[in-house]
Amino acid sequence: MTSKMISKKKLPVGVDIFEKLIRQDFYYVDKTGLIADLLRNWGEVNLFTRPRRFGKSLNMSMLKAFFEIGCDQTLFDGLKITRETELCEQYMGQFPVISISLKSVEGLSFEAACTALKNVIGTEAMRFSFLSDSFALSEIEKEMYRGFTGISKGTFSMPDDMLPSSLQTLSALLAKHYGKPVILLIDEYDVPLDKAFENNYYDEMVSLIRGMFGNALKTNPNLHFAVLTGCLRVSKESIFTGLNNLKVLSVTDVRFDEYFGFTDHEVRELLQYYGLSEHYEAIKEWYDGYQFGNVSVYCPWDVISYCDQLCADPTERPQDYWSNTSSNSIVRRFIERSNKQTKDEIERLIAGEAIVKEIKQELTYNELDKTIDHLWSVLFTTGYLTQRGREEGRKYLLAIPNLEIRELFITQIREWFHDTSKCDLSKLDRLCEAFPARDVQMAETLLNDYLWNTISIRDTAVKKEKKEHFYQGILLGLLSHKENWFVRSNAESGEGYSDILVEVPETRIGVVIELKYAEEGKMDAACAAALRQMEEKHYSAKLECDGMQTIVKFGIACYKKHCKMVLG
Repeated sequence: MTSKMISKKKLPVGVDIFEKLIRQDFYYVDKTGLIADLLRNWGEVNLFTRPRRFGKSLNMSMLKAFFEIGCDQTLFDGLKITRETELCEQYMGQFPVISISLKSVEGLSFEAACTALKNVIGTEAMRFSFLSDSFALSEIEKEMYRGFTGISKGTFSMPDDMLPSSLQTLSALLAKHYGKPVILLIDEYDVPLDKAFENNYYDEMVSLIRGMFGNALKTNPNLHFAVLTGCLRVSKESIFTGLNNLKVLSVTDVRFDEYFGFTDHEVRELLQYYGLSEHYEAIKEWYDGYQFGNVSVYCPWDVISYCDQLCADPTERPQDYWSNTSSNSIVRRFIERSNKQTKDEIERLIAGEAIVKEIKQELTYNELDKTIDHLWSVLFTTGYLTQRGREEGRKYLLAIPNLEIRELFITQIREWFHDTSKCDLSKLDRLCEAFPARDVQMAETLLNDYLWNTISIRDTAVKKEKKEHFYQGILLGLLSHKENWFVRSNAESGEGYSDILVEVPETRIGVVIELKYAEEGKMDAACAAALRQMEEKHYSAKLECDGMQTIVKFGIACYKKHCKMVLG
């Protein structure tokens, strides 16, 4: 690290605790305006739905640090909220706060998930150990707290029958102790439902969460207000039954649109601070493009992660950071269920186009797989797709937000294609064996069949070389099925690098394959160019050096979902 960087604030890679971020001198993009807007645009129960890695947990930690009695007010020195002097005097450090995250509430069984949930709430309750000796509480109430946390038994275990009313009970005890109503913060509220759906105890978890939220959020006289965050807006019929005081603030809402994610101005400031402004265009192309309300935002996790890499190595290229933080099974499930029309729509999305789809933002997990139209909605709400405008009703123009997510889709498509092609091993064997056998017609027919049934990349803005790499990757994956063959890609041979070289040890036959993208569908010209290139650069040299006695040469032209082959 250069001496220039030593004096700079640290980049907060993975830091989502506000107090730690401020105290330990991390770079902070000021989102404290959220506090003022939350107070002015009052909602008793506020639900923010945003994709993962967009700063939800950090914002919740910030709210706790601001409102909680006994907070360190110096944490907010110099931040935007301090300009709101009346709000700060009225609200800063004035309320008991219950703050929990449900992101760790999971398990292979309902019992295991309940144990995890009890640990989360019990750990939060232990922060208020003074309640066991509070002068404001009756002996019965103090004993209730002791039993609630397990203190009276010398163990840390909440009784099962107290779990549904646990948040309501804790808020009542805190409100009586302080003489003030409670602020309740619940981060990642939908994770327990997601995990329950995956592990087949969904109905039990819905019943538990419905009871817990109903007790804590509906007609709770000790509640000042509540904030919940999550990825999906789960249907009221699922867990929010009867909750008439719920204000939902989704990715389509213009309110609070700039507080989750980095705006373009914030990214420019961050890059200037670290001397990385020359990388602005690449960062914008890879990590911008999410439309929340009326604001275009970047994914904060990506921007911070890439800037951290650039500070260590200015030559580092952009890469996929977002998808590595969680499973992308929803994309795979979507691709697997695609019909011909849907595959065509995926191709259009990868090509940079927008498609019109009706979005249902309120779903139960049980509905997700009922129709592929619901999967479109989930891809939108979880950040794999974003909006580019609204049509009538609930119809939106959907698009892939940026290069990072585009590459994610392409990777998932390749993995899907690789797996599905293995389903018919006889067909795969026939394709592979057609190459050393010089059976052009068989190889061409079967490869055309594979191309027709896959999802292609037809982006007119993509360079010809990248299109050729797409087809090369498909054929390379198919030929790699033959485990005893030696299949290489872009191997140095002769005076250049051949697309694909194949060595068949048992027959000592070598195959040279050169692929060309046929501009404007001119297949014959592309085939001729492929053969000419392999001859001029003597691509067979490596095979001859390795002892292959017979050399077979294929020139292949590809255009959209079609190919043509000729022998050299």
